[in-house]
Amino acid sequence: MKNGTIKTVKCSTLFVYANCPKKRMMLNHYFKYSVLILILTFTGFLHAQNTLSGRIVDERTSKEISGVEIFINDNPTSFLTTTTGNFLIKLDSTVYKLRFSKKNFALQTTNITSANTNNLLIKLSQEKVSNIDEVVINNKKTKFKNKKENPAYRIMQEVWKRKRNNGLEKFDSYTFKEYEKIQFDANNLDSTFMKRKVFNKLDFIFDYADSTANGKMALPIFLNESIYENFGENRPSKRNKKLLVAQKTSGFQDNQVISITAKNLYRDINIYDNTLNYFDIGFPSPVGTDGFSTYDYNLIDTVSVRGENAYKIHYQPRRTDVLAFQGYLYIDTDSYAILEATLKSTNKINVNFINAISTELEYDNPDEGTFLPKKLVTEIEMTPFSKKKSAKSILAKRSVDYYEYNFNKPLADSVFTRRKVEYDADFVDKDEAYWSQARPDSLSKEEKGVYEMLNKLQQTPKFNRIVKVYETLASRYYNVTKGIDLGPITSIYGKNEVEGDRIRLGARTYFGQNDPWRIEFYNAYGFKDKQFKYGVEGRYMFNRVNRFMIGAGTKRDITQLGVQLTTEDGILSRSFASSTVFARGENASLSSINQTSFFTSIEPWKNFQVRIDGTLQSIKSANPSGFNLMYYQDGNLRKTTNDSRVTLSLIARPGARFSQTGVDRYEHGTLAPTIVLKYTRGIEGLFNADFNYNKLQFMFYKPIILGNLGKTFLNFEAGKTFDTVPLALQNVIPGNQSYGIVHNTFAQLNYYEFVADTYTTLHVEHHFNGKILSYLPLIKKLKLREVAFIRAAYGSLSDASKNINVEGFRYSAPDQQIYYEYGFGIENIGFGNIRILRVDFNWRGNYLDRPDVSKFGIKAGFQFNF
Repeated sequence: MKNGTIKTVKCSTLFVYANCPKKRMMLNHYFKYSVLILILTFTGFLHAQNTLSGRIVDERTSKEISGVEIFINDNPTSFLTTTTGNFLIKLDSTVYKLRFSKKNFALQTTNITSANTNNLLIKLSQEKVSNIDEVVINNKKTKFKNKKENPAYRIMQEVWKRKRNNGLEKFDSYTFKEYEKIQFDANNLDSTFMKRKVFNKLDFIFDYADSTANGKMALPIFLNESIYENFGENRPSKRNKKLLVAQKTSGFQDNQVISITAKNLYRDINIYDNTLNYFDIGFPSPVGTDGFSTYDYNLIDTVSVRGENAYKIHYQPRRTDVLAFQGYLYIDTDSYAILEATLKSTNKINVNFINAISTELEYDNPDEGTFLPKKLVTEIEMTPFSKKKSAKSILAKRSVDYYEYNFNKPLADSVFTRRKVEYDADFVDKDEAYWSQARPDSLSKEEKGVYEMLNKLQQTPKFNRIVKVYETLASRYYNVTKGIDLGPITSIYGKNEVEGDRIRLGARTYFGQNDPWRIEFYNAYGFKDKQFKYGVEGRYMFNRVNRFMIGAGTKRDITQLGVQLTTEDGILSRSFASSTVFARGENASLSSINQTSFFTSIEPWKNFQVRIDGTLQSIKSANPSGFNLMYYQDGNLRKTTNDSRVTLSLIARPGARFSQTGVDRYEHGTLAPTIVLKYTRGIEGLFNADFNYNKLQFMFYKPIILGNLGKTFLNFEAGKTFDTVPLALQNVIPGNQSYGIVHNTFAQLNYYEFVADTYTTLHVEHHFNGKILSYLPLIKKLKLREVAFIRAAYGSLSDASKNINVEGFRYSAPDQQIYYEYGFGIENIGFGNIRILRVDFNWRGNYLDRPDVSKFGIKAGFQFNF
């Protein structure tokens, strides 16, 4: 400024600023601050988009809500499911919209801007129409002239056209987790029941009981939690593995029966299958392609399910006295995928020990052709006596959460390898800190109380005595002290022609359900022959992974041979016919056996066993005057058959499931087949053995569910002895002269009636589950079930095999025509829920001109199944 004027320097260009030191310095500072501001602004923007937090509450009560699914933008798969009322989301991509979904609440959508990223308050309003639990089933049927007029039929047609496949099959590889929770409650308890003497000194357990809707009490008595990790590969090779990584049980870890019984109640189901498997009984699926033959469908409304519009369809069986369900289907209005389904049994369910079944299913549908299981909840009401709703019962509830799905990530071969550590008893034991983090949702107060109550009960002698009685009846062994069991209690008494009345006492070592070794023995005495018998066997398992095992045993006993074709090689095994109290005709065809056996076995692959048995035995008739086992050898008459043999057995059980990892395992109920291939080589001269021979045997057994038509049991056996052997070593078509039902025997055959070098047998038995009798007005009230069966055998016996025996003229094979017998049975005989009696009516189809044949026979037996 000079003489009061202002000097203006025009620095309108960067060039001017660049040549002006002061201005250049100003520019540098301006540039630095501008860049800093831009960076801070951009970083703040990124932070707002990548980190979001908030709280979710009920709009009406302002209480926090957990278990809410949060969806990012328009992604159809939820990003996370909350375990508390708060949420925190961090991710790399931009978020412009959040959707919040929870069952029984309306879908809430929130748009995300830079101004609303933290401390969001999400209020969910209850949506009554989607509350599945509170819906009362309306039994009124809407009548249509034909199913094509029914709008539900059009919807179901679209469902069938787009029949979903399990999405896991579409990926090269996958992993996911399962959280399974099984709880048993004693239900319908009242004050009178709780005052019974049996609960003296146990009355503290009722402090943990809850009131039910009918005003009575429900007492939690068992809780089991399990976490599984699932691994699968579809390409280049197909393989999978389900690994139990954690398990927690309410005080019954060492119990050999209760925990297994709980697990064995349930089967995995797929709502899209035509048949749903409950207790190995087929129920028609309401989503099956033949559903309209069983169910009436009625379109109720269009509702919102987890943010998706869905058709709500009510279905119920056309006839209430069939094995079927009633409930609701929730079907996506765009993709026609099943979003949710409820299944509830009818009041007239004809399943033993079961009063009611209910299941809730939830699915995720990532695309037009796949589904992924999301949640499964099944409740089973069991009672041993009455079908009344007010009857004391056990409510068994199982819930499974499927979560943390990952797809198309490379899986190492080691993932599918069975590891020794996985079979250790403490592998699944985890502390409470682990469970708090691993559970998808926290335990309720009542569920936590189960652990506390059972721990107290374990300290109570009276409770332990009750558990011991139950275990004894279920396992057939009575525990006398740590490590020693007496039994089996069902084998104490027997009777036959040679021994007369027979007493048998046995014992075994038992320290726990996963014992790597076991010794068993028995002593028996016959009051007619005044002879002592015995048997002892020991087994030791070296490796729990491949079940490499060795064993040895010896016995001296009287037994009935020829009642099994693909025989078991266990030293302590004893045929039913050896001690039959009630039988038709006289059974004098018993053998006296001295036997010593050694075996080794291994499972190189899961459910595939390789076993080698070495057996030394001498066999002679236990009743020479009534049963002749004498034979000719080199012109000499012999009465004792000396045999040394080696047997190689290949046993496959694809799909079988087992509990426990010790020498003895409990098999869960499945539809797994049994396939056995055996080769036996007799070695003459080894330990004075009399014969060289070769024998090949095959067996195939499979239970098959035929939809709602019932279940078929198929058993096929074939074999051939390639060399000449006496009667004691020959194949005998199994007869059954007892009045009891014995599977895979011929009810109208006498023992040793058919003997064969080469044989084939077939047993087909079908259980209709009451489908036919349910049409008869009065009979259907008895809830009886019908069984039909046919049995057939064919074989040949060479002249050499006949002539080697002194009485070879008496023996022949069914070679003229196929021997067959047929018949039907009535099962489920009883009252209330105790329906364990079965009666069979058997007819012999041919070979009726033989002496002492039985053309018709009635047999009965008890069967404990659903």
